[in-house]
Amino acid sequence: MAKLYFHYSTMNAGKSTLLLQASYNYRERGMRTLLLTAALDDRAGKGRIASRIGIADDALTFDSRSDLFALIEEHGESSACIFIDEAQFLTREQVWQLARVADDLNIPVMCYGLRVDFRGELFPGSAALLALADDMREVRTICHCGRKATMVIRRDADGRAITEGAQVQVGGNETYVSLCRRHWREAVGR
Repeated sequence: MAKLYFHYSTMNAGKSTLLLQASYNYRERGMRTLLLTAALDDRAGKGRIASRIGIADDALTFDSRSDLFALIEEHGESSACIFIDEAQFLTREQVWQLARVADDLNIPVMCYGLRVDFRGELFPGSAALLALADDMREVRTICHCGRKATMVIRRDADGRAITEGAQVQVGGNETYVSLCRRHWREAVGR
């Protein structure tokens, strides 16, 4: 029986690297995979999943209007596994569609994404995955103090932590820093 998986972490933990490595492992054994990523994150180019360590692959894109069950039926039915990058941008309905892919099409679905935003709040897609996933795995990274990083701050142009603003702002190392809860609290003044 196929499962819905959620691999979650903060920024810069290597989620995309793990996704690309897992997909490569399937393909190396002659199995087909289907990769999907959020259309709004085009830092590596439209329809590209890229890791900071330099590996990348092409992917189909989704946005909040995409019917992922139909998309996977059309493009991925012969796939051994479906990989979703930037899973925090999924809608609750799309997470249910991915659960149907695992349940009804019997194709494993591996989702990789952030758990919380810079305000310490769950992303809607992450909240739905935490509720519905059959298997959840934390991808760990560390704070500058050496403790496990579980939170992330968003910095302004002067490097100060921002505590308000839109939940979604695409950025990387220049914008976000992963911290342990204690240092996150210090940075945001809590």
